Amino acid sequence: MVSQLSLSTLLVGSQVLLPAVALVAVGLPALVGRPLAERVTTRLVGAGFATAFLAAVATFVLLAVRSFAPEVVHLGQMFGVGHHEATIELVADGLSIPYVCFSTALCWIVNVFASRYLHREPGFTRFFVLLALFGMGMNMMVLAGSIDVLFAGWEFVGISSALLIGFFHERRNAVDAAVRAFVTYRICDMGLLAASVVLHAAVGSGDFSRMFSGGWPGAVSMLTGPTPLIVSLLIVLAALGKSAQVPFSGWLPQAMEGPTPSSAIFYGALSIHAGAYLLMRCQPLLDAAPAAGWLLVAIGLGTAVHAVVVGWVQTDIKSMLAYASMTQAGLILAEIGFGFRVLPLVHVVSHAILRSLQILRSPSALRDRDELATALGGHPGGGRRSLPGWLTRRLYGVALARGFEDSVVQRMVTGPVVAALEAARDAEARWVAMLARVGEGSRPNARDREGGLR
Repeated sequence: MVSQLSLSTLLVGSQVLLPAVALVAVGLPALVGRPLAERVTTRLVGAGFATAFLAAVATFVLLAVRSFAPEVVHLGQMFGVGHHEATIELVADGLSIPYVCFSTALCWIVNVFASRYLHREPGFTRFFVLLALFGMGMNMMVLAGSIDVLFAGWEFVGISSALLIGFFHERRNAVDAAVRAFVTYRICDMGLLAASVVLHAAVGSGDFSRMFSGGWPGAVSMLTGPTPLIVSLLIVLAALGKSAQVPFSGWLPQAMEGPTPSSAIFYGALSIHAGAYLLMRCQPLLDAAPAAGWLLVAIGLGTAVHAVVVGWVQTDIKSMLAYASMTQAGLILAEIGFGFRVLPLVHVVSHAILRSLQILRSPSALRDRDELATALGGHPGGGRRSLPGWLTRRLYGVALARGFEDSVVQRMVTGPVVAALEAARDAEARWVAMLARVGEGSRPNARDREGGLR
């Protein structure tokens, strides 16, 4: 039902607008070289998240009164050409509003934590500008009523994530990790862009209301033929990059080079679950394309096993938590592939809250773990002690090599692509040199010009 109520429009729209206002209020003074004081910066960003959270709670109450019937807010049209159009719509339903409530609340908490954690850090203002950008993009992605708006929010989340990984840009490792994450995002985001193109070609619009019949969680796909399978596979590709699933998981442990507050909210709570949210929003397409669902199950369970084994040999707490997040993200994607609707949402919310808390207290967690292990009489081996010795040794070898994922990707993907680019560069250089020689040969020299003048 398209919203005609100004109150609903105001509440839903403010959940995107308020973080955007905080972004402008903090970012513009910094852009002109006059950044605000630390206290003013944190209060402005915190106010944006706090008021957006209150608006989300109020929207949740209104939806509960209406038995969670979807509320679609039409804000305008980006373009319309013939039968094709791209609209700006936000949707409030049983999936988006609970997600916005907990995501905005976590951004608010991280804002408070970071105000002390990054005190007097040279990049203090830059962090909060990127945090506000992330919050705006996250709410835009979650509330999106069309794949076009979702793609815009998806890109805001990706760029803020990559920039925060490289927050300490004076360190080479941080810059390399940011570049790797950004390249991985670019490769996988082509899937979401291509899915948008296919959907526009199929129905003339990216609006979810034209693709699905009914509201979440009982929506069904109205697309027929091979379109659901094609779009599902493209969306799965996009989700694998954001959720750090094999073979795109190598960037996640390196992403912990960023500040602890951004690691908590990005790779423990929200960004790593962006792929899961995309799949939950488009789950009717997976139901209409069982092959894509089973592929998602295989990749999710495979990633979970891979992350558990590699996590055995990690020696720092943030890497341990990174692989633990990867494990849970793989299980969540497998649940979506099996066709569950509400269970993945509950899993996402509970895992995000737990993991963000663990990462925020990671500086003291390692000491607590050692003290607990000592009190228990040593470091327990968990299920590893029940495995045969030869298998344990083999698994440790695989874990130390990080499942050979990096070497396989380097040999089969990165290496050939880099070699092709270098060959193209060399061919271009030879072509330019040849053109330069031809040009020199056809140009009259000075003596010929003098003779011509005489």
